[in-house]
Amino acid sequence: MSDIAVSLKDGESISIPANSTVQDALSQLLSNKQRKKTIAAIAGGITVDFCTVLTEDTVLTPVLIGTDEGLEILRHSTAHIMAHAVRDLYGEDVKVAIGPSIDNGFYYDFLRSEPFSPDDFEKIEARMAEIANQNLPFERTDISSSDAIKKFEAEGEKYKVELIQDLETETVSLYGVGGFVDLCRGPHVANTSVIKAFKLLRVAGAYWRGDEKRDVLQRIYGTAFFDAKALKKHLNALEEAKKRDHRRLGKELNLFTTDDQIGPGLILWQPKGAQLRRLIEDYWKDEHYCHSYELLYTPHIARQDLWKTSGHLDFYGENMYSPMDIDDVSYQLKPMNCPFHIGVYKSDKRSYREFPLRWCELGTVYRYERAGALHGLLRVRGFTQDDAHIFCRPDQLEDEIFNILELNLHILKNFGFADYDIYLSTRPEKYVGSDENWDAATAALKLALEKKGLDYEVDPGEGVFYGPKIDIKIKDQLGRSWQCSTIQVDFNLPERFEMTYVGSDNTEHQPIMIHRALMGSLERFIGVLIEHYAGAFPLWFAPVQARILNITDDQAEYCEGVYSELRKAGIRIEKDLRNEKLNYKIREAQLAKIPYMLIVGDNEKESGTVTVRLRDGKNLPPMSIAEFAQKVVEEVKEGRGI
Repeated sequence: MSDIAVSLKDGESISIPANSTVQDALSQLLSNKQRKKTIAAIAGGITVDFCTVLTEDTVLTPVLIGTDEGLEILRHSTAHIMAHAVRDLYGEDVKVAIGPSIDNGFYYDFLRSEPFSPDDFEKIEARMAEIANQNLPFERTDISSSDAIKKFEAEGEKYKVELIQDLETETVSLYGVGGFVDLCRGPHVANTSVIKAFKLLRVAGAYWRGDEKRDVLQRIYGTAFFDAKALKKHLNALEEAKKRDHRRLGKELNLFTTDDQIGPGLILWQPKGAQLRRLIEDYWKDEHYCHSYELLYTPHIARQDLWKTSGHLDFYGENMYSPMDIDDVSYQLKPMNCPFHIGVYKSDKRSYREFPLRWCELGTVYRYERAGALHGLLRVRGFTQDDAHIFCRPDQLEDEIFNILELNLHILKNFGFADYDIYLSTRPEKYVGSDENWDAATAALKLALEKKGLDYEVDPGEGVFYGPKIDIKIKDQLGRSWQCSTIQVDFNLPERFEMTYVGSDNTEHQPIMIHRALMGSLERFIGVLIEHYAGAFPLWFAPVQARILNITDDQAEYCEGVYSELRKAGIRIEKDLRNEKLNYKIREAQLAKIPYMLIVGDNEKESGTVTVRLRDGKNLPPMSIAEFAQKVVEEVKEGRGI
């Protein structure tokens, strides 16, 4: 048998027999200490496990315990152990579907006549621990697809049979651990000894292959870490996330609701939520005015032909709602605002002297989302985009992108988001426009990021078909990432709509169009804000800034006067003049997360003052009504960045 050369990147090469495993190679290439920290390897850009056979010269890069790649492998392996445990406990009553690793954990889908319960979780976890403690190896077998189909048909595992048939490959790989064998391409940990810290979290319904017409499966979610300390930290973070869940807080704080009679995914804003939204909208409009944008308003429907011209019916039709006939002409709800802004552009002849044109709109759009995907404010069917489109000349493109970044980061900072990841997405395989335009646009995006001094990652091939883009993912208080901001250069729509302007040479040219959203949508952004602040909003956009509380009925009339005076001063204030104990009213105000409580007793009534209490329990010295109003005004200015 001939030998092959195997090495670490930038390391010395060793010679080992062909058909040796990755584990054989790493045992010679790594020290004992290094091997204990290694869970898999990367060969030829593909992550492989220790049992992978090497047949040619190879460069290996160790995948270390504790890395994201290592965690993904651990969680995938833990998913198999969970499926093993479920089969052991419930036998032929369970059919196994798929079980991948996902962000922060894993899941497995099962078909079972009875629903899983928390009591089942305890049994499954106990059996998982028993299996893991046996230090069982994960063993890979490559067999023909026909043999694999026969195996799974004999076991009644119809989902595995369907997956193999759809793969249309001559061979497939199976992984066995103990008595459980599953269709899987891997990789996995070498053995179960590293599977020590795991927890099953919840169960949810899931359609087989995401098709609402197929079987409804039970999806058990779990997570796993390399040590108990990391698991505990994650579980604590999950508990904190539950406390911040915008759906629960939205109800408790009377911000928004939904109504099945109206329709799922359609938000009803309660008065306090509407106030919150108004404050954000007003701030957004003020900032855009200061940055030389002009505001547009456009309809919610348009003739179907518009969406044919824009390409949305071809590229986005499945997410659009069915057409309606008006005067024997088909109309459809808008999924995007872009064609309407183009309509404004084409309403007049344009000159190069007018550019750049910066038009913005808080435009409500409608997109179909599966019922199972709807999630509070974060995934809805009707939402308002903080949309803007910039039309400019090629020589203005870099400056316009830089200006968008300036405004974008300024607004995010004022809302409390200073931590984010930035991605530059480049040309995909299928695209419109010339290579020259793509290169110029990508270079402009890149130069604007560098001029702004921003770190970014290149996301190769992930641009949209009509142009490259920048995506900004903000991070909240728990370190979770949220996709909100995007800046996209578009070559497609100006061409489709035959947009032109008269250049300095008196000939017609095609403008460059930039799509831009800073918050993404008001619904999603407000959902993120609720969770980021756990409902305790900064004073400048808190729906209620203060609540006045009397100690006894003797101060009620004075409190009414304070309430009226502060309301006239523009302070968003409530009053609680009920005949209840003061501590009870304070507690209710704290639960409502109101920034300031104005407490009034006989002393305050006589001196014409209020005692100010913060929602965290701290008390400020008594102050006059005018002093408190000025304090609020100054704090709001600071929060808005004025």
